[in-house]
Amino acid sequence: MGPHPAVADVRRAVRLALADLEPGDLVLAACSGGADSLALAAALAFVAPRAGLRAGLLTVDHGLQEGSARQAAEVVGLPLGLDPAEVLTVEVGAAGGPENAAREARYAALAAAAGRLGAAAVLLGHTRDDQAETVLMRLSRGSGTRSLAGMPARAGLYRRPLLELGRVTTVAACAALGLTPWEDPHNLDPRYTRVRVRERLLPALEEELGPGVAEALARTASLCRDDADALDAWADAVYARAAAVRGVPSATGDCALSDIPPGVPSVTLAVPELETLPAAVRRRVLRRAAIAAGAPPGTLSAAHILQVDRLITAWRGQRRVEVAGGVGAVRRYGTLIFAATP
Repeated sequence: MGPHPAVADVRRAVRLALADLEPGDLVLAACSGGADSLALAAALAFVAPRAGLRAGLLTVDHGLQEGSARQAAEVVGLPLGLDPAEVLTVEVGAAGGPENAAREARYAALAAAAGRLGAAAVLLGHTRDDQAETVLMRLSRGSGTRSLAGMPARAGLYRRPLLELGRVTTVAACAALGLTPWEDPHNLDPRYTRVRVRERLLPALEEELGPGVAEALARTASLCRDDADALDAWADAVYARAAAVRGVPSATGDCALSDIPPGVPSVTLAVPELETLPAAVRRRVLRRAAIAAGAPPGTLSAAHILQVDRLITAWRGQRRVEVAGGVGAVRRYGTLIFAATP
């Protein structure tokens, strides 16, 4: 008799996610002890040795609640057969709010541990339900197709094998394996946006619109990802053709190209290459140029890019447009110049 269907589904998803790795590679599961990551870790423990892979476990102690160190120790002590199994203790700052700060600290710790241990991949336990929540949260902020694409199945070291599975599957898998998930109190705290989306908004949508909302939102993310990938590839090709690295203009930005001193990062774009492009592609090119000139991606908003876009689509001799991180854009002699203020 085979495994429970939920167990089989999770194992199959993990097996597919690891198919390209080489024998002997180390794979780490990021596990909080919740149902999703616990089912993931158990599946990795089953699949890895059969694929000739080494498997370990990482759990992050954010130190945000009493007893967190004890809970983390219990996770690494689970008899799953994963080795190494480590607790990563982090300090959570305040920048960007508690959710964002905890996420930044967590990913930094996971990346550092993966590098130290020589891991080929780190598995994350995000499910289809998490994807639906992410799409709804980004919709509320007026995001574009790249943001609405949600969480990718792969991003660098990170892999998310469970994005096609619902939370009901991971809960059932844990029950079938005799594993008791930890219920994080933060997952019920309505101060957190994601909790409100999970506990209030999604159930309300299901009640009013019928079942299948989470699946539909996850499907939307997949469709948006396909579109965003195509637009990004187009923008990359245009950027490579239209961009050139130059020096930095003067503090006001009111300078000719000959005023740019050498050795200071900046980017110039040929306006004729951009004028006839679809807006979605052109704005992607502008974003790439701003980042290449030093604008921090996290503070570069759609409003910033729209302002720069008007230097192309509504040119009236405007002066320098400030973007982010001290970087600005100015149009001179048919050329758009991105550079920081000295």
